[in-house]
Amino acid sequence: MNVKELNKTEEACTMQVDVSVHAKSETPTRLNIQSGKFNMIIDEPENMGGTDMGPSPVQVLLMSLAGCLNVTGHEVARQRGMKLNGIKIDIKGSMNPCNFMGCSFDERAGFQQINVSIKTDFENASKEEIYSWLQETESRCPVTDNIKEGTHIYVKLK
Repeated sequence: MNVKELNKTEEACTMQVDVSVHAKSETPTRLNIQSGKFNMIIDEPENMGGTDMGPSPVQVLLMSLAGCLNVTGHEVARQRGMKLNGIKIDIKGSMNPCNFMGCSFDERAGFQQINVSIKTDFENASKEEIYSWLQETESRCPVTDNIKEGTHIYVKLK
């Protein structure tokens, strides 16, 4: 179901959407992932012991953030009646791999900081309208929400 279809129904506000991912390791660093009709390889670069056959897990996380900000930003603009011709997004995450590598546990394993820079191409929008659009886009983006907030993750053995 796409965003336009969701907006057409009153049930969209109470609808639960489940997303599933199925994955199988091919090597200690390479994972073959399927979600819906899409397959993807996630791997590590050679300097991390991988074969560099796909983006790393943390690259995929930042790629997901960019993709979600794009979709959310265009939907917010559409709902506000703003003409958005395009978005350019640059993201940089800073992390210390020592926790992951097991050499130090002083810092968290994930990104300490993620910086997002967005350049927009709006027609006839004031700076105030664009800043308001950005705030709403950030607050409505599901991936931003999952990164910023404490989403409960339950990991169990089958």
